[in-house]
Order: sequence, then structure tokens, then C-alpha cells
Amino acid sequence: MQPLIFDLDGTISDPTVGIGRSINYALGAFGYPEIGAEEVSQYIGPPLDGIFRRIAPSASAATILGMVAKFRERYGEVGYAENLVYPGIPDALQHLASHGVHMGICTSKKVEFAERILTLFQLRPYFAFVSGGDIGVGKDEQLRTLIEQGTVSHGAVMIGDRAVDLTAAHANGLRSIGVLWGHGSRDELLAAVPDQLLESPMDLKRLACT
Repeated sequence: MQPLIFDLDGTISDPTVGIGRSINYALGAFGYPEIGAEEVSQYIGPPLDGIFRRIAPSASAATILGMVAKFRERYGEVGYAENLVYPGIPDALQHLASHGVHMGICTSKKVEFAERILTLFQLRPYFAFVSGGDIGVGKDEQLRTLIEQGTVSHGAVMIGDRAVDLTAAHANGLRSIGVLWGHGSRDELLAAVPDQLLESPMDLKRLACT
């Protein structure tokens, strides 16, 4: 049975409120205008430094690092908990675990934040490992490290809601599954050529039989 590697934001839980407020906290600290609530979704998934470069392309490298630090300051205090687990996810994970499916997390956010979120929702016991990202570390590099360390094999499947999840899988010879309940559009996911698309969290249960 193939191991499953899950993205976190937009796949397991919806972090829109916490991420949006923490982005604006960081922008405000450096005198930049806030982004609107309708803009937040597009910034969920990629690494933080890349997000702030998109929002403030004229900012210096030092300012970008400062924004990342300010984001993490607020996110670590309250932002991580301004989060909602998607309906059906706990049930789907329990089903997969009961069928002996080996599961892990690979997220662009810092591992300590990922651990807090999974613990908050009482989901941590389902995952054998949690891989977190950092500045300058792409998800493709995270997956490569997991393979090199023997944590996962080339038979694993990466599951996520953004194109970055799927392209990282392809770069490492892994299969990929896109999910449509998160922040990536159908067109974005299809352009990344997933092996499969899932419409709802309950569809994850079918992966216990593959």
C-alpha cells in the first residue's frame, strides 16, 4: 500500500484567517498597505519569503526577512489557531489509518507551527512524520530530503491543493493527487498534471484501496 504525503494548509485545514491577519501584521510593521480578505487565498501554500516578494516586489531582502519574522511572531502566538479543519478530514484520516496506510505531512510552514495545528485538531497521531519548510527551502527539496533519508519511498503519493505540491512530486518521481476543496483552482491543478483529482475530503477514503 502506497504511503501518502499530505500538504497541510488548504488540504488538511483552512488557515485563511490566521494567515491573512499575520500577513497584514507583517506588512503594517514595515509601512506597507494591508491586503484584502479576498486576496489571501492566492498566498496560501508557497513559502513565506516568496509571498512577501510578490506582495512587495520593491522591498529589500532585509525587509522581506523582517516581514517573515513579523509574520511568524503573530502566527506563533495566535495565528496558527485561527484555523479550521475541513469537514470530513478527521473521518477520512481515521479510515486510512485503520487500513494501515502510512501517512506523513510535507508543508511549507515551519514544522513547529505544523505540529501545533495538528495537535490542536487532534490529528497528530495519524502521521508518522511532519516535514516543515523554511526560507529558501522549496517543497521539492523537502520531498527529496525525505526520500534520501528513507522516510518515504518513490512509491509515495503527494497530496495537495496547489500546483507547487504537484510539481514538487513530479520533480522527485512521485505520484501526485490534487484536491479541490483548498485554495488552488481546478485549472491550476490540471495545469500541473496530477495523476488524480479529488472533489471532497471523503474521496480520500478510496486511497485505502489503491
